[in-house]
Amino acid sequence: MMVLDRRALVILPLVPMVALGAPSASHAQTPSASTSESVRVLEALESAFVSVADRVMPAVVNVTVKTKRGSGGAEVPGGPEMEERFKEFFGQEFFDRFFRKRSPREDGRASGSGVIVDKQGLILTNAHVVENAAEIEVGLSDDRKFKATLVGRDPKTDLAVLRIEAPSGSFPVAELGDSDRLRVGQWAIAIGNPFGLDRTVTAGIISATGRTRVGVATYEAFIQTDASINPGNSGGPLLNLQGKVIGINTAIVASGQGIGFAIPINMAREVMGQLIAKGRVIRGWLGIVIQDLTPDLAAGFGISSTGGVLISEVMKDSPAETAGMRPGDVIVEFTGAPIKEVIDLQRRVAAVEPGKPAALTVIRDRKPTALTVKIGEQPNEEVQVAAVPREERLGLVVEPLTQDAAERYGLTARSGVVVTAVKPGSAGAESGIRVGDAILEVNRRPVTSIETFMTLTSTLKAGEIVPVYLQRGGGGNNEYVVLKAAEPGKP
Repeated sequence: MMVLDRRALVILPLVPMVALGAPSASHAQTPSASTSESVRVLEALESAFVSVADRVMPAVVNVTVKTKRGSGGAEVPGGPEMEERFKEFFGQEFFDRFFRKRSPREDGRASGSGVIVDKQGLILTNAHVVENAAEIEVGLSDDRKFKATLVGRDPKTDLAVLRIEAPSGSFPVAELGDSDRLRVGQWAIAIGNPFGLDRTVTAGIISATGRTRVGVATYEAFIQTDASINPGNSGGPLLNLQGKVIGINTAIVASGQGIGFAIPINMAREVMGQLIAKGRVIRGWLGIVIQDLTPDLAAGFGISSTGGVLISEVMKDSPAETAGMRPGDVIVEFTGAPIKEVIDLQRRVAAVEPGKPAALTVIRDRKPTALTVKIGEQPNEEVQVAAVPREERLGLVVEPLTQDAAERYGLTARSGVVVTAVKPGSAGAESGIRVGDAILEVNRRPVTSIETFMTLTSTLKAGEIVPVYLQRGGGGNNEYVVLKAAEPGKP
């Protein structure tokens, strides 16, 4: 908040009282005085909004992209299976505008927003705005237009940096703020080009900070705001009352009202620095497939708390394998900080410089174990986090995992049993086990044959919850599910 606004909200001091306890007539506040003070408060707020618009508007740009022939707009990260989620968050119009596949003969044009953050013409915008760009044009508020070059883009945070050059002079610049100091309830102002309406200003408040699991980017810690954000606002600035950029607008929930998201400017600043210096973002990497530790999984592993991340697969020759990590380990601490969920660990590992050692603590066989790992560099294609299926009661038909069975179901495992049928409503079905899965372990014990599988499952007590380690058919990852043994008389 501006100091001016805080002072304006302090309406009047206490009024002195006469001996009888009634207000002095000479000091009584009249309706006209109260109205006048209210108007001054509103005028002060109005002046703050006008000042922000006047100061920052010249630095907000319109980004128009001519996409590569036949590519249409941006491809949806994650492939076709993510299209519905993007439509839900961005809306059909936005999806058609930026992601619709076009015929090979049709040249696509898409538009968004951006903000100039350096006098020499560096611009922050969204990665999805410039996806598959063949040409990028930037329009300024004074009607000047420039061809822009792409400095670098980072789809994992949905950020990109552009550069424009002027024959002489410098460009108007927006000042960057500190998103780590944001508080829920603060004013927020968005400027952008929604639906092609250049430099539209909207206002609201900060609804939440640190929003994750929105489904827009790999690394999420979004600012949520009810300041109106629409298609075309993408890449534009979210501002505070001092006119400082606190976020880069990136997404909306189309089915809701007043639910928009912006990338915190501190995250954007860090990504921008790497894109300018190296043209890409270098992140730390462990080489593991992980999943959140649900209450049922925690119970199956004998862990009282659900805080932590379960390792379902360790990649060959990865930093994690070298450090001695194993499937079934639960990471509860990384570099001295507690780990609560998958996104938390992803963010912390990515922030470590490759080649640096990092200490972590895992729960292994119900005991804490300290490990040290030398962080590697994240490959270009990040491994997807394994989804955690649901569970609840057993009813599986299995056969030996022969070479023929492995080839039939697309499995690489050579030890275990393969599921050939799952009874609907059974414990196996409810746990998420499906036809083509190879079961490798039950309750942390290896499955080497049908006999061992039958022995391990027949000794489970009614209602007992155990982890089952399996490999997904069709080239999927290894992962854990939880299996709840059936009650007597039930399948």
